[in-house]
Formats: sequence, C-alpha cells, structure tokens
Amino acid sequence: MPSIRKTLLAYLLLGLAAVTGLATWFTYQEAREQVGEVFDLQLKQLAYSTRIDDLVRGRQPSLSSGDRPSNVGVSEIVTQIWDRDGVLVYWSRPGAGFPVPATEGYSNAKLNGREWRIYTHVEGTHALQVAHSMDERQKIATEVALRTLLPLAALIPVLGALIWYVVGVALAPLDRMSRAVAKRRPDAMSPLAANNVPEELRPLADSLNALLARLDEALAAQRRFTADAAHELRTPLAALKLQVGLAKRAQDDAHRSSAMSELEAGVDRAAHLVEQLVTMARLEPDSPDRRHESVDLAALAKDAIVARAALADDKRIDLGLTGAASATVRGDPAMLAMLIGNLLDNAIRYTPAGGRIDVAIDTSGATSLSVIDTGPGIAPADRDRVFERFYRGGGTNQASQGTGSGLGLSIVRRIANAHGAQVELADGSDGRGLAVHVRFPEAAITHTLTGLPEPS
Repeated sequence: MPSIRKTLLAYLLLGLAAVTGLATWFTYQEAREQVGEVFDLQLKQLAYSTRIDDLVRGRQPSLSSGDRPSNVGVSEIVTQIWDRDGVLVYWSRPGAGFPVPATEGYSNAKLNGREWRIYTHVEGTHALQVAHSMDERQKIATEVALRTLLPLAALIPVLGALIWYVVGVALAPLDRMSRAVAKRRPDAMSPLAANNVPEELRPLADSLNALLARLDEALAAQRRFTADAAHELRTPLAALKLQVGLAKRAQDDAHRSSAMSELEAGVDRAAHLVEQLVTMARLEPDSPDRRHESVDLAALAKDAIVARAALADDKRIDLGLTGAASATVRGDPAMLAMLIGNLLDNAIRYTPAGGRIDVAIDTSGATSLSVIDTGPGIAPADRDRVFERFYRGGGTNQASQGTGSGLGLSIVRRIANAHGAQVELADGSDGRGLAVHVRFPEAAITHTLTGLPEPS
C-alpha cells in the first residue's frame, strides 16, 4: 500500500488537473460564443456601413469616421454584391464563390474545406454579403482558453508542494503515535496519551488503550497462574521425591510394596493436579469465540456417570441420574463435559464409602444441573472462597478431607461464567453433604420430562 501522503497528493493533484481541464473547456466554449457574438456584430456593422452603389460603380466605399466599424482582430473579410437577377456584380476576392443569398441575416457556408460566417444585407436592388472565416474565431477562443489554463498549470507544482506540506503537518500526530508505540517496552501496558490527539485518531487511540488494558489483565492473570502453579507443584513433587527415597530404602517386600503404593498415589495426585492446571491454562484468560452449539446436558451427564461408574463401584457409592431425559442448552460440549466431570470427581473423592451421589437435571424453570452427595459438605463460611484457585478451607471443607488441588470448583465456575450460568453451593439432602447447582440462562430449546431410574 502506498503512503497516505502520496495517495492524497496524487488524488488531489489529479482532481485539480481535472477541474482545471473542465474550467479550460468551459472557458473555451464561453470565449468561442462571446467571440462569435463580437464578430457577428462587426459583420453587421460593416454591412450597414458599406455603400453598395460605390462598390458597384468600382469605387472604394467612403465610410465616415463615425460610421466606420471597428475591425480590430479581424484579418480576413470577404465581400460580395448580387443584383436582383442573381448576378454577382462585385467581389473582394475573386473565386470566393459564396452561394446566392436566400434571406437577409446570418448564415454559414462551407467553401474549399473552410467554414465561413456570412451576413447578408439587402439594400434596394442589391444584396451585400460580408463573410468572415470561422477558423479565426476558433483560434481566438483557443488563445483565450490557453491564457486561462497556463497560469493554473504553472501553479500546479506550487499547489503540489503545498499539499505535501499540509498533509505532512496533518499526519504528524499519527507519526508521533506510531513512534510512541514503537518505543514501548514489551511489558509497558500503560495507556497512550490521548489528550492532544486529533478527532480522527481518537477512536484508534481508544482502541489501542482498550487492547493494552486487556493485554495487561491477561498477562497479570498468566503471571498469577504461573506463580500459583509453581507453588502448588512444589509440594507434590517434593512428596514424590521423598516417596521414591522411601521405596529405595525399603528393607523388605512389605515396606517396598507400601512405599510403591504411596508413590503410585502420589503420581496420581500429581497427574490430577497437572491435568487441572492444564484445564485452567485453557480457561485463563477467558477465551473468546468459543464454539457454542446445541448440547444435550442430560447426555453429557450420562456419559460422565458411565465413565466414573468403576470409581463409584470401588467405593460402593450409589451414583445415579434423575430428572429430565433431555435438556438442550447452547454451549461448548467439551467445556460442559469438563464442568460435569469436575463436579463428579470432587463428589466421588470426598464422599465416604457406602455414600450416595445424585445427578439431577431440572427443566421446570431455567435449565439446571445439580450434583448432590452425602460427603462432609462445605461450611457456609467457606462456600464463597472455595471457588478461588488452590484454596483449601478448614473445618468441614471437602478439600481438607482429601487430596484435592483446590482447582476443581474454580474450573467449574469459570466454565459456568463462560456460558452465562450461575453456580450455587447448598446443603445436601436432609442437611447432609453438599449440593452444587449450576443454573443455565433461558437457552434450553427442548425438554423431555421423563424420569430415569437410578443405576445401582
């Protein structure tokens, strides 16, 4: 793309040249018309001031000083006189051969490839023709047009230099803004000064400042996440190293087997933490333009239950689905499956053996998904803070009862927020355990209210 200055200069000069050409053409047409009127008047004056009898008798016309027409600028005048019988009795140029006049007044005639303007004056028994070549009229009109064009043409380079200078002055704020952006450090996210910015550049400055603010927020979130992740990984890695050392120092197979079991459990905890950290990295900062489509929430819940049925059976937990057989919402299928999976993983992790976990789909009002367990629950004082990353409360907080990383509910809330849903924590059935309710906005499009039997 060419520079703005060069583009403006080119188009302005082209426009100026076009306007100058049009002005010259109109000037030529106007000059031609005015010159024609002047010459027509001179032809008429000359015809009326000429004494036809003197010319017929072979004498020069004796014009008084008051009657003599002004022939300034007229270089070629042809005169002919005809009698009533159509006989040419006088001519100023032999062989001119203008046609016999038909009526008195102005007329045009072509002779030997040239066009002539003729005025016919009838006096007594004779008709006088005075003619002037049209070539001279056009020549004078062209000269007048050129006299108008030449000064404008001479001014075009001056105007070009002036346009170049003025456009440069007008674009100076843009140059200053570009230099200010180019000189910035990669971590400089302070807004650009927009006080002395022209009106045309203000939207650009505002957009850049908004982009810098979003980048600053995203980088700050990444820095917080990196610091938190490094802190959280330090403990399980240290535990793994300790467990490896215990396994190496084991004296017999029993101690070695116990150490290996602890090591395996530690690897599982570290793998789970890494998986959740990767999930958080996908959710932070918020990713725009996520793929939203029609999703059957009940089908996702069924798949999540089937995938965790073996874990529930291992702890003798009754895991089942109740409520609507189908509830279609708008969302990202992968993200919604992750939300349900995290809720079920937390519930299975903290529900004691022989407990119960119910997954309920409710479409009586706004579509909602609930996961209700019979675990230790979460104290009301901690229910707001458990959505913070890596937070592990005390008392009856679920995280204090197990080996979680403190990321599960944080992931759940971020996915819910991305879908416009709300997450609420409450007591479970009969005041025991924890109930997590995820209420979606009014986006459900089909509901089939058919109860499902609870799988054993």
